[in-house]
Amino acid sequence: MKYSEAKMGRVFVLRLTDGEILHEEVEKFAREHKLHAAAVLAVGGAAGSSRLVVGPEDADARPVNPLEHALAGVHEIAGVGTIFPDDAGNPILHMHAACGRKSSTVTGCVRAGVETWQVLEVILIELSGSSAVRRLDHPTGFKLLDP
Repeated sequence: MKYSEAKMGRVFVLRLTDGEILHEEVEKFAREHKLHAAAVLAVGGAAGSSRLVVGPEDADARPVNPLEHALAGVHEIAGVGTIFPDDAGNPILHMHAACGRKSSTVTGCVRAGVETWQVLEVILIELSGSSAVRRLDHPTGFKLLDP
């Protein structure tokens, strides 16, 4: 295990509107407000055009070939994640969300493109004093957190 320490800083409350893409809007907001590290919560609606990364095609293959899942219809969404900068200083959102409709739920990473349906509420809790960075891990192809 690797770790570092941070303190709670500013707290932002966002409301994304119909058609906005979750990770794009959150990363844009983070850049504009010089938010380098944060814990992120999201709740609201995901449009039927949304896509999630739902795992690797083959767990042992390198680099990892991600599987994507397209939502069929509007879904309720609840997600949790983090923002940390990559080695170029760009804030990167890593969020997993559970998306449900009727009696079925799919869970995955929002990076493939979760589109807001009507409203998506997002809480950003700044982690000030953090030196953590996402660095490219060549074997997996992931930008992994280096605390």
